[in-house]
Amino acid sequence: MMNLRNSFSYFLNRKTVGGGLLWLTLLPAIAQKPSAIWYRQPARNWNEALPVGNGRLGAMVFGRPADELIQLNESSLWSGGPVDRNPNPGVAKYLPEIREALFREDYNEAAKLTQKMQGLYTEAYQPLGDLLLKQALTGQPTEYRRELNIENASATTRFRVDGVTYTREIFVSAPDQVMVLRLTADKKGALNMTAATRNPHPVTKLVMGRDELVVRGKAPAHADPNYVDYNPKPVIYDDPAGCRGMRFDWRVKVRSTDGMVSADTAGIRIQNASEAVLLLTAATSFNGFDKCPDREGRDEKQLADGYLKKALAKSVDGLRRDHVADYQRYFNRVKLTLGTSPSALNLPMDERLQRYAEEAADPELESLYFQFGRYLLISSSRPGGVPANLQGLWNPMVRPPWSSNYTTNINTEMNYWPAEMVNLSELHTPLLDWIQYMAVTGRETTKNFYNARGWTVHHNSDLWGTSNPVGDKGKGSPSWANWAVGGAWLSQHLFDHYQFTGDKKYLRDYAYPLLKDAALFCLDWLVEDKQGRLVTAPSTSPENVFVTDQGVKQSVSVATTMDMGLIWDLFTNVIQASEQLGVDAELRKELSEKKKKLFPLQVGKNGNLQEWYKDWQDEDPQHRHVSHLYVLHPGREISPLTTPKLADAARKTLEIRGDGGTGWSKSWKINFWARLHDGNHAYKLLRELLKLTGMEGTDYAKGGGTYPNLFCAHPPFQIDGNFGGTSGMGEMLLQSHDGLLNLLPARPDAWAIGEVKGLKARGGYELDMDWQSGKLTRVVVRSTLGGNCRLRVTTPLKSSGKTGLKTATGNNPNPFYELPENQYQTTSPETSGNGVWAYDLPTEAGKEYILLSAN
Repeated sequence: MMNLRNSFSYFLNRKTVGGGLLWLTLLPAIAQKPSAIWYRQPARNWNEALPVGNGRLGAMVFGRPADELIQLNESSLWSGGPVDRNPNPGVAKYLPEIREALFREDYNEAAKLTQKMQGLYTEAYQPLGDLLLKQALTGQPTEYRRELNIENASATTRFRVDGVTYTREIFVSAPDQVMVLRLTADKKGALNMTAATRNPHPVTKLVMGRDELVVRGKAPAHADPNYVDYNPKPVIYDDPAGCRGMRFDWRVKVRSTDGMVSADTAGIRIQNASEAVLLLTAATSFNGFDKCPDREGRDEKQLADGYLKKALAKSVDGLRRDHVADYQRYFNRVKLTLGTSPSALNLPMDERLQRYAEEAADPELESLYFQFGRYLLISSSRPGGVPANLQGLWNPMVRPPWSSNYTTNINTEMNYWPAEMVNLSELHTPLLDWIQYMAVTGRETTKNFYNARGWTVHHNSDLWGTSNPVGDKGKGSPSWANWAVGGAWLSQHLFDHYQFTGDKKYLRDYAYPLLKDAALFCLDWLVEDKQGRLVTAPSTSPENVFVTDQGVKQSVSVATTMDMGLIWDLFTNVIQASEQLGVDAELRKELSEKKKKLFPLQVGKNGNLQEWYKDWQDEDPQHRHVSHLYVLHPGREISPLTTPKLADAARKTLEIRGDGGTGWSKSWKINFWARLHDGNHAYKLLRELLKLTGMEGTDYAKGGGTYPNLFCAHPPFQIDGNFGGTSGMGEMLLQSHDGLLNLLPARPDAWAIGEVKGLKARGGYELDMDWQSGKLTRVVVRSTLGGNCRLRVTTPLKSSGKTGLKTATGNNPNPFYELPENQYQTTSPETSGNGVWAYDLPTEAGKEYILLSAN
């Protein structure tokens, strides 16, 4: 992410009840659940609060006894409205001038001209408001515990005051689209509380009867990014055109109680109760990326009322039962065991993370972190909804860090790296669906900015499908604003979803037309250099700066390695997709010919993979972005199994870059080292990713880590670090991009024993694996599509029963594992020997196959 122009405090530092009481921790000695993330005290700030969500409604639960704070979000609540699709008319005239300057190596002039080719900033994801539970307590809480249980997606706070135990359970139901709060006291009539609301936006509060409070308001017509400091009014609510500014409606209702209830605009009061159940729901007027959310918006009042009435028709137990069943149908697909940590289970998460930072072993924390990433994806990305943004679903600020938008030069894609492999393929669809909207505006961007065909996206997008280079018409740095190949990167997700699912109808009717149009832009974007090689010009390597041999520091050049790797990947995927669909033979031929002329990958004088088209130094040799290694991950142009020399160059690049970096950067490096089959190095970085930090603000030069609530610290919080960490662990256990299924390709020594169930591989395979002393003992392969399953293992296997396992020979006949034409390939992935075995397993759709260790 780009540098800030001014620093600010990200944390919501709010005092605990009583001005910071000394919390007594008289916890009973009970067995702890491995799936529970728990604490002995309330959250001091937002990065200690616990996240719950159903993909649309989200909440951060602080767990304060006397003045509970529950911060709320609704995924479609953003500032702004439909984008101006031609925000800077006439800028295409600069493109020939930029290319002329670049080919005469005048990088300063090229950068100045490139900066003219910028549009407007994106809009910002908005908070919905706060729910405040005010409870009069006369004594000091004891036996305090708050926890998040990721097996049933619920948060619980429990404490004892004056001999009464109070319990609060919160969950957010996807089937019923409500947040449910169950409040209990174990003494009759002891529960006395008020549910009040607070909002960062102008609102109107209404009382519906004696037990319901309604909050209505509008999001800003515009909100500047948090790093923009030159506008006197960075947040604007008025829009005379009646287009920008989304309406919202949220409401709280007492579902049931045995106490007395009354309400006014100050809140809902519950008195002399022993139990109360509150329902909270919300809706916005969002009606699509191209519709004015005000005058063309949906009826948010009717929507919110409908959600509430539907939920009221169910019992509380029924709401909870349906919520758990819905959530667990996703969560229970994958199990991961890496060993036991009996002593650590009795520690709260903040103490457990501190212990882990001091080099203590805690394999159950590692498997919990993996599953926490899956929990976050289930909670922030559901079919038919809005994709997970920079903070997933959870944001308390009107001007959040980097607008909490879709940062498409790494972070948005990273959010969805784990989706397919960790058996959450349906949760990938919000991003896949959103790509078509970005492509609509992206076609206008390529035409207006570059006189090109097809579509692309630059480094930022938002709810409205922004695709232009941002920068406010010349105020942004080209190092991040003028990166033109976001469409190519997003297209990889379109093809990967097909590779994992085998859904040919999806490929033919939806993905392929978008892939093809993305490739058409790249065909037009490429130009020949003096040697006849195809290059991109202008070209940047996201957010990095080079230093020429003459000492010029700039960011705009020609044919960065990332650009060329993304285009190689896109052309490869379009070629393979068109082959499988039997269409566009002429286009396939053209792409194959163009692919051969792409500017080549290069190894620099230090043995590293070059980032720039010349062997220049980086202004910051340890820059957090390692964009040129896209070709290693998530791309597939470089691999130790096919291009060992270039894999060595990638390794050297990582050694020069170092192991430091922000949270998401360290996550990406875990994936890199896993792809290099260096499990111990990947594991080293995983331990560093889980380093407990209290770092506030955005001084990410000091590195990232993990907050006490397991959110990843950029800093500040960015959810991509969590998702990248889960992806990296998945890559350590199973890889399927190299023409076969590579089992435990980067297992670290620390994971000598383990069991994983339900991991997915390309070609429609699902695997279970057990291992002891680092050796596979049992493998289960479930095939949904049939076909040849080629396995690469470091343990000889034998079939169980009549399974037809045999030594692999020749090219893998499975079309999902066709190795693309690659001029750098020197070895074959199925080569056996040196402690490696490769097997072919013929499979039938719907069948399960069990393999055992042959030792």
